[in-house]
Amino acid sequence: MHNHIAASRALSPAPVLKRLEQLRIEPHVEGMETENQMDLTGKLLIAMPGMEDPRFDASVILICAHSSDGAMGLIVNKPVTDLSFKALLEQLGIPHLPEGRGISVHFGGPVERGRGFVLHSPEYHAKDGTMNIAGSFGMTATQDVLRALGRGDGPQTALLALGYAGWGPGQLEAEILRNDWLTSDAPADLVFAPDAGAKWGSALRHLGVEPMALSSTAGRA
Repeated sequence: MHNHIAASRALSPAPVLKRLEQLRIEPHVEGMETENQMDLTGKLLIAMPGMEDPRFDASVILICAHSSDGAMGLIVNKPVTDLSFKALLEQLGIPHLPEGRGISVHFGGPVERGRGFVLHSPEYHAKDGTMNIAGSFGMTATQDVLRALGRGDGPQTALLALGYAGWGPGQLEAEILRNDWLTSDAPADLVFAPDAGAKWGSALRHLGVEPMALSSTAGRA
């Protein structure tokens, strides 16, 4: 169903984030849409019940970039239970001071699970390493943000995603037309909510949809 790159079964934290490189993806240019090209940058994808790919079952995904070349997003409601942020910093040799921040670590998607992406509030910018997401979020893929969080600085709100979800040209649009996903705007308080398990239901209710009442017909907000 999904043409995502296969990921390894087990998370291997030792090499994770040894080098956080900025994701090279062409930024969306205003006015590039055609009649058949939607732009979901900064929007949420909400998996419909019956999702055939178990990696995306009940997923809520923030779309970080979307153009005619494809799309990239981060799953924001699947925390990793066996790896803490502090332990990750220790493995990378980054100090975590007593006043250091602790943020949640998530499974961001099945593509390149050895890469880390910090999704955060828009006021933080790392030099040459932060992607602006529709003016509402930032995504940083360099160690600058990890060092800042470790000393108690950095963005006001953040989560760390390991891996990402990716779609080729036209693939995401086809999945939406096939009713695999609902789409919605992305309230920051929902994206960064501490209760990850409640995000799927909260995202549906934000659309005015009760999870138990979902039909097979997709809608858009």
